[in-house]
Amino acid sequence: MRMMQTISLLMLAGTLSAMAQSQPPVVLWPDGAPGALGKTDKDIPTLTPYLPEPGKATGAAMVICPGGGYGGLAPHEGNDYALFLNKHGVTAFVLKYRLGSAGYRHPCMLQDAARAVRTVRARAGEWKLDPLRVGIMGSSAGGHLASTLLTHFGAGQPVAADLVERQSSRPDLGVLCYAVITMGENTHNGSRANLLGKEPTPELIELLSNERQVTPQTPPCFIWHTWADNGVKAENSLNFAAALRRNNVPFDLHIYQQGGHGLGLGAKPPFEHPHPWVHDLVFWLKANKFAN
Repeated sequence: MRMMQTISLLMLAGTLSAMAQSQPPVVLWPDGAPGALGKTDKDIPTLTPYLPEPGKATGAAMVICPGGGYGGLAPHEGNDYALFLNKHGVTAFVLKYRLGSAGYRHPCMLQDAARAVRTVRARAGEWKLDPLRVGIMGSSAGGHLASTLLTHFGAGQPVAADLVERQSSRPDLGVLCYAVITMGENTHNGSRANLLGKEPTPELIELLSNERQVTPQTPPCFIWHTWADNGVKAENSLNFAAALRRNNVPFDLHIYQQGGHGLGLGAKPPFEHPHPWVHDLVFWLKANKFAN
């Protein structure tokens, strides 16, 4: 009996994965991304849709920025998050953004994240989404990218010929998972080098230290970290939350004692026993009318 249950769970995980992969990636700039260094896969940012079952969909969307130190993209912080969000009715979009390991530097990554949010809004009708419920989520360096868009968004260009560029890039909320936030003290040195180069100017460090860029217009955030994280210090999350507090921006902050860096969900599909942060996130998403 137990073996049959195990087989059923594995089949379910495979089915979920197949459903997700059946959605083809969307090229964010069909005519080439601004500042592109070439025309190969690493030069082409994309957005992969993961659609929940129609009867479960809430109409809310989440753009997901996987981590990887701005040098790679971790699948368990992209694909796995998307599948889990689908289970709770959230339409997910995994962003393949340009990387420092491919020769890119700021602002290319921010351009990709902003374009992703704008694309979701521009095509909301096609995906049956509410353009006023589009969030951004990121882990580690992907969390830095998410926090960069949360603090460096734009209103859009109302008369742009490109309909995507008419949309606002401001997310409606943010989810930051053991995120790199600062480029100063307590930064993750590898992420900083990949994003800004080996010798960034003090002005660039200040600009991309996102705890210093929070304003009252920064969207509400769910933030979590672990005390035991030796890869990215919890001070990144603590200082960002403190900045939100100073600016009267709503947030949930969770610092768990146990768990190392890169934890992700703490479980694999079908996600029967995830880390407690996942349950706290679903509670928060429901309160913000994103999940069911």
